[in-house]
Amino acid sequence: MPDYAVAHVDEIDVIDDGRCPFRPVRHHLGLTAFGVNAWTGVAAGNRIINEHDEAQLGDGSEELYLVLAGRARFELDGRNLDAPAGTFVAVRPGMTRTAFAEEPGTTIVAIGCVPGKAYEPQGWELWAPLGLLYRAGEYGEAANRGRRIAEANPQYAFLFYNLACCESLAGRTDDALDHLQQAIEKSENFRSLADSDPDFDPIRQKPAFAKLVQPDD
Repeated sequence: MPDYAVAHVDEIDVIDDGRCPFRPVRHHLGLTAFGVNAWTGVAAGNRIINEHDEAQLGDGSEELYLVLAGRARFELDGRNLDAPAGTFVAVRPGMTRTAFAEEPGTTIVAIGCVPGKAYEPQGWELWAPLGLLYRAGEYGEAANRGRRIAEANPQYAFLFYNLACCESLAGRTDDALDHLQQAIEKSENFRSLADSDPDFDPIRQKPAFAKLVQPDD
């Protein structure tokens, strides 16, 4: 990465994962110390930030939102918060949050990281467009495309994990086990996650799966 990088928010391509389209700021600028993305509500009333709770997502990130342009309405555990341009909103793990555009073109920048833990880029931005296929039940096509993405970006365990999920659901048992093993070898966090992930129900009874998620001491 060069000493600095510059990009206007409108220069960063929008990614549509079937929920709220976003601009992958971190990935675009090559940042590795923290996660940062931008969401824009094209029309008033558009949901800008997907409803979620960071504690339930498993990583427990703190998030800081900045309303860059327009005016947003945040819902924090059901409570409404008016947020005109220039407003910072800090949200801790455990609180359900979402946001809507009150004006056309409202843009929110979100920055997040887990307290006390070094940030580890997951490459989820690369997988996000395949969310449309996954939610449509087109697991085979998601796996076909995901394999190319994972092989081109082997540093990201997350890509191999999601690939294994899709292969499991598509009935590609051997491929699923192989890519799950690669994900776990790259990041131990995926061992326990796989143990309770329903995407692996089709292969859960396979001895090789049990060995991966609960290895012998």
